[in-house]
Amino acid sequence: MNALKQPVTTLPGVGVQTANRLEKLDIKTLQDLVFHLPHRYEDRTRIYPIGSLTAGMTVLVCGKIDMVEIVPGRKTLVCQISDSSGSISIRFFHFTAGQYHQFKANVWLSVFAEIRYGFAGLEMVHPDYSIINHPDLISLETRLTPIYPLTEGLSQKVLRKAVRQAVECCEQHPEWLTDWLPNDLLQQFGYPGLLESIQTLHAPDESMSMDVLQQGSFPAMKRLAFEELLTHHLSLKVVKAQVQGYPAPVFMDADQSQFKSMASHFLKALPFQLTRAQQRVIAEIENDCGQSYPMMRLVQGDVGSGKTIVAAYTALLALSAGYQVALMSPTELLSEQHYRNFTLWFAMFEINIVLLTGQLKGKARTETLQSIATGSAGIIIGTHALFQEQVKFFRLGLVIIDEQHRFGVHQRLALREKAQSLGIRPHQLVMTATPIPRTLAMLNYADLDLSIIDELPPGRKPVVTSVIPAERRSEVIDRITDWVVKGRQVYWVCTLIEESEQLQCEAAEKTAEKLIQALPTVRIGLLHGRMKAAQKETIMQLFKSHQLDLLVATTVIEVGVDIPNAGLMIIENPERLGLSQLHQLRGRVGRGDYDSFCLLMYQSPLSEIARQRLGILRDSHDGFVIAEKDLQLRGPGEVMGIRQTGLMRFKIADLTRDAELLDDIQLIGDYFMKTADHAIQPLMARWLGESVNYSEV
Repeated sequence: MNALKQPVTTLPGVGVQTANRLEKLDIKTLQDLVFHLPHRYEDRTRIYPIGSLTAGMTVLVCGKIDMVEIVPGRKTLVCQISDSSGSISIRFFHFTAGQYHQFKANVWLSVFAEIRYGFAGLEMVHPDYSIINHPDLISLETRLTPIYPLTEGLSQKVLRKAVRQAVECCEQHPEWLTDWLPNDLLQQFGYPGLLESIQTLHAPDESMSMDVLQQGSFPAMKRLAFEELLTHHLSLKVVKAQVQGYPAPVFMDADQSQFKSMASHFLKALPFQLTRAQQRVIAEIENDCGQSYPMMRLVQGDVGSGKTIVAAYTALLALSAGYQVALMSPTELLSEQHYRNFTLWFAMFEINIVLLTGQLKGKARTETLQSIATGSAGIIIGTHALFQEQVKFFRLGLVIIDEQHRFGVHQRLALREKAQSLGIRPHQLVMTATPIPRTLAMLNYADLDLSIIDELPPGRKPVVTSVIPAERRSEVIDRITDWVVKGRQVYWVCTLIEESEQLQCEAAEKTAEKLIQALPTVRIGLLHGRMKAAQKETIMQLFKSHQLDLLVATTVIEVGVDIPNAGLMIIENPERLGLSQLHQLRGRVGRGDYDSFCLLMYQSPLSEIARQRLGILRDSHDGFVIAEKDLQLRGPGEVMGIRQTGLMRFKIADLTRDAELLDDIQLIGDYFMKTADHAIQPLMARWLGESVNYSEV
């Protein structure tokens, strides 16, 4: 066993209670301690003259107590200390009788805290302090002091001691901390070795700039960030290599007569022709499905680029070879839309298409599950319900996942198990209309081959986007009346910053009530996520058949809703949503033959970043450009949704700060796969630990 895998209790002074507290920080071993890095640093290496202090500094001072008092009525203890350059107050809102008796005139204190403006000038509130005999006897640190992330009951003192002991073990036994990055790579990028990087990060030299440390722009930090990003990339490359070792059904065999006949009828029945981009992606998929190992392909395409018809064509491949198809989407509304589209497109074939969502209960659910298990259902469309244990497939050969970023790696891989009884792995086609910046795709989807539908169907007009303050709400409402008189339809999208679906629904209900009062001649409907499937279906059909003029909705309409006559969208509080999500919403309009408009109605005042973001959306219709700029402004956690199950979380790397490292990650990753594959598992154990199990395919 790697010696660094020893439990933290092997260190002197770390008992069971401390170990339990450390475990809350996901620290169980010596290695976990070594890689638990400070989130900031303090400079206790020198004493600052009191007269040189300004608000905002966090410093160590040394002064003699001039005055001590308890402020009447406030139960606040205030001391004034001074040195030869000036004086400053230190304030305690909570104190003990012992502290009060310690603080006497002419007693010397060393004091460390942030300098703030107080009632009577500069002051230090609840500082770290020590009573000293003389300023010349003060003990200064020789290096910057690390400040670690903590948990309840765990002090900086205890954690610093444990980390220091773990690092000392590595210094005494360098072989414990194997450096898997080759020397020529370290020299090429100017990176220090692993042990030196660890030493620097836990105890930086006093000469290092605090600004550089906080920005993470120094070589030791970059080196560890590079290794972590490389490991995440490699983990998915390993998934891809392992997947190719499993058998999969071959759809495109030598005798394709049945498929060619079905495909010909299918394409002729469509009311449109496929774009060149769609044809190119279909050719890539056909090639994949002709292999004896599983397809793992991600299809990216902007809103309205026609990904769903590509998915339907792929389903035809599987069906013609006698296999079942599972299509999983993130919302019931989108699943229902897919169910309607697939039913229409496959009407000429004798194919049983079923819908399985959480709303399906009782006898209907039992019958649907039975049709899946016996194979009478050819295409199974649904939400997360598809990978529940009670869902047994008869002959699953293809899994299609829509809006992949809503699920994550674990959920995407869960469906593959549904074909185990056949001794095969199904092909996987993953789709997203959320353009994924190249940097994120490289890390989150390195196990997938990438296809991009970079061409919109002919005739699609760009949506005119305007950014307006909520103070102009009455003008917007007047505009709706004129719009409806022309026979056109409107979306009004309500957003809330809270994560509560219930609050979002309540906001939509109140907005609908106000609009009904303000627009008595306009037929208004309401749609939100807490409505039952039958209600949502009824509302959508009424809107689609133009029995409603205006649809007030939450962001549940972000994907899957296609009403060509709806050419005006108002989005309230757009500053609360990501640019990619706003771009998705905007994609619901602009699907007809008329000019379309999207009004982004924000609450004043807008922050500078919010103003920039909405300006990007106003000026661009390219989803990939929008996604890249959103990444630059907000960071990957916001762009991708940091709560996603499968989104990679980093211990050290920060994609906003370290994005430039990714240009070399792919190249170095290929090098490791070909010539240094012995290093991959140890790297994964170091950086991914238990979370590595998602790649055990």
